[in-house]
Amino acid sequence: MIRLAPQDIQGTFAAALTFVDPHLAPDAGACLTHCRWLLENGCDGIALLGTTGEAASFSVAERRDLLDALIAGGVPAERIIAGTGAAALSDAVELTAHAARAGVAACLVIPPFYFKEVPEDGLFASYAALIERLGGTDFNLFLYHFPQMSAVPIPHPVIRRLREAFPGTVAGLKDSSGDLKNMLALIEGFPGLRIFSGTERYLLPVLEAGGAGCITAGGNITSSEIGRLYRHWRDHGGGPEAEALQRRVTELRGLLEGAPMIAAMKALIARHRETPGLARAMPPQRPLGEAEAEAFGAPLESCGFTLP
Repeated sequence: MIRLAPQDIQGTFAAALTFVDPHLAPDAGACLTHCRWLLENGCDGIALLGTTGEAASFSVAERRDLLDALIAGGVPAERIIAGTGAAALSDAVELTAHAARAGVAACLVIPPFYFKEVPEDGLFASYAALIERLGGTDFNLFLYHFPQMSAVPIPHPVIRRLREAFPGTVAGLKDSSGDLKNMLALIEGFPGLRIFSGTERYLLPVLEAGGAGCITAGGNITSSEIGRLYRHWRDHGGGPEAEALQRRVTELRGLLEGAPMIAAMKALIARHRETPGLARAMPPQRPLGEAEAEAFGAPLESCGFTLP
């Protein structure tokens, strides 16, 4: 497969939900339908099997099979950023090698997340070992900075060392810390590294600073609104209209955060598509009750938002 040039990876990527069947395995058909719908309604791409996709709750085989099913079902590989991080190095190697062979745009790799307070040398070594074990495999590696979940932040000195050691591979970073100052510092400090905000709250300021876009859970619900903002910025730049679109996106994101987001978004989509099974939760998540789902959806409806 020909690797996509890093500068061509940009825009709005939905951190896609993973729907599950009654046996608590990924429901490939439901996931395929959802990913097609996202691409048809504003998203430039799909971030598969990240945090929102509950990757840590699925086996290596399940993760490989789901990626294969989406590509076989017509989701272009070059529009997928695949989450391939794992606590075990061998699992991360297998997942990353598989995704790279499939031709995805990039592999998003969270640090090994069980051991805490790891030294910078150890963090560097984990990424270096992954890249080195893949040998001559040509792929874009995106670092995944999400210290609230992984408890393993990726500090700037480690990023610098990785860029210097593997300049043809370490191509981007998703910053889900919620720290806009860190995102802007990354954009300034690492020219050429594709920086994505992990929330649409900061889509416009990240774009204006030279970032690549956002990879966001909220895109499962607000793909059309986020896509509208990105396209306006791409075609017309900033200004009052772009700022108004950003305020709308930020308002909607705030409403989404009023409940456990994975379960709440599944409930909303299940209701919209009249398919109750889509609300099914993968443990340790739990599905919303009927009253909870009503309480989650009501503020969205009251502000005039509807799913396309």
